[in-house]
Amino acid sequence: MRNTPNAVMMFAAGFGTRMKHLTKDQPKPMIKVSGRPLIDHALDLAEAINPERVVVNLHYKPEPLLAHLEGRDVHTIVERPDILETGGGLRNALPQLGDGPVFAMNTDAIWVGPNPLALVLDAWEPDNMDALLMCVPVARAVGHSGAGDFTTSPDGRLSRGPGVIYGGVQIIKTDLLSTIPDKAFSLNVVWDQMLAQGRLSGICYPGRWCDVGHPEGIEMAERMLGAVDV
Repeated sequence: MRNTPNAVMMFAAGFGTRMKHLTKDQPKPMIKVSGRPLIDHALDLAEAINPERVVVNLHYKPEPLLAHLEGRDVHTIVERPDILETGGGLRNALPQLGDGPVFAMNTDAIWVGPNPLALVLDAWEPDNMDALLMCVPVARAVGHSGAGDFTTSPDGRLSRGPGVIYGGVQIIKTDLLSTIPDKAFSLNVVWDQMLAQGRLSGICYPGRWCDVGHPEGIEMAERMLGAVDV
């Protein structure tokens, strides 16, 4: 089995409830930031590392997103009848993603700086880790509130606690997905198994990051992008 990821899984199936009226008639990845849908910002990052395949899962109001992606070199999976969450969605996509570790990324964040997918690939050590998460220090997480998801040790090992948040990009081995009995489940369940074995690692993003999971995040992300263009 290969140890280097060559496929990208994009999570685009969620209901986007925090976006309120903005997701009444469209899925969250179609919300525009600086004139472009969120999904396009994410695809720019994925395409820049030249993966063998990109897979996008869909569930809530998939038609606009399917139409938008038509003609692009992207594989789509519509989860029916129920949404599978991140863990179930990733497991459901494995026939298209192939064996071995994969990149997995959310589509509701804006990154300004080095490509986070390239950074996790450079830092990936499959002998020492089962997943490598791109994290953002709480103090630099634009549009995000809370104390953080993880605490980082000097060697990059993660533990639950305050300090950094998961930014939405990772490399993850998929072996443990088969051990979860539930059909729909969060990747947090798999991370907890990796944490127990000391196999969950993280690195901190050196650029700027913004959470666009809520309406206020749109303007925040546009200001961040605009500052770069000046």
